[in-house]
Amino acid sequence: MFIYNVTTKVDWSIHDAWLQWMRTEHMNEVVATGCFHQHRLLRIIEIDDTDGPTYAAQYTASSKADYNRYINNYADSLRNKTLQKWGNRLIAFRSLMQEVDG
Repeated sequence: MFIYNVTTKVDWSIHDAWLQWMRTEHMNEVVATGCFHQHRLLRIIEIDDTDGPTYAAQYTASSKADYNRYINNYADSLRNKTLQKWGNRLIAFRSLMQEVDG
C-alpha cells in the first residue's frame, strides 16, 4: 500500500470553508480519479496553530502505478483548482509513504 500525504497549513480566515470543501468536494474528487481507494483527513496537534491549523489529507493507493497515474494525469489540474479557490491562504507539501509490514 502507498499513502499519498498532503500536509496543509490553513489560514484561520478560510478554515471553516476550507474544511467543508475538503470533506464534501476535494477529497471525493481525488478518490474519484480511480487512483486511490481510501482517504482520511487528520488534524495535526501539538503544533503552533497561531497562524492556522495544520491538516494531513491521506489517500491510499494499491500500487505505485496508481499513484503515478494520479500524479501524471490529475495532480496538476487539482492543484491548480485548489490554488484558484484559496490562493496563498494555505501552504501545502506532499509526500509519498509506503506501508511497511512487520
